[in-house]
Amino acid sequence: MACSILVDSCSYFRLAQSLHPLLNTPFCEQKHSLGVIKELQDEYKKNSALKHKFFWVDQLEFAENRKRCFSISANQKGDIQNAFYFIRETARDMGLGVSRVDITCLAHAYVLQIPVVSDDSDFLILAKEYDITFHKTLEILKIMYDCGHITLKQVRTIAEYWQYLKDTPKSYKKDFKRLFGEPVP
Repeated sequence: MACSILVDSCSYFRLAQSLHPLLNTPFCEQKHSLGVIKELQDEYKKNSALKHKFFWVDQLEFAENRKRCFSISANQKGDIQNAFYFIRETARDMGLGVSRVDITCLAHAYVLQIPVVSDDSDFLILAKEYDITFHKTLEILKIMYDCGHITLKQVRTIAEYWQYLKDTPKSYKKDFKRLFGEPVP
């Protein structure tokens, strides 16, 4: 099964442990399936703070779940590389702070014409600039909840865990209230 929604690294780290298996698992009538790009692993390995905070990422069950779910043709690889250069230049021109992995993620989404999930403000500005459909992490949880893939209890537990980690998205309280009709737990 090909993944139909691309998750950036910050959203992956926020969700994967709580909703395992997160990736390559169809949900809703539309059979959405979340995926990540292989470069996420490179970003994780180079960042000691990520390795300390999200120690579970290298455990076999999570590594297996991250296996590629995109079949990319040679033409698409070239298109992704070209899109990467344009998106990188746009980010520089706009003074946005996005990583190489973020730009690679956006280039994949642009070429494959699939939505992305992220809470990174600069990432979302670039997605909008390139007409890439995007969802914040809480919004993807709302989609999962609305179709019965997860329960409100799971959503609340995830929200509490983010607060415990001191890793809440921007506009977290406002977005939670707007999406779930109640204050954050």
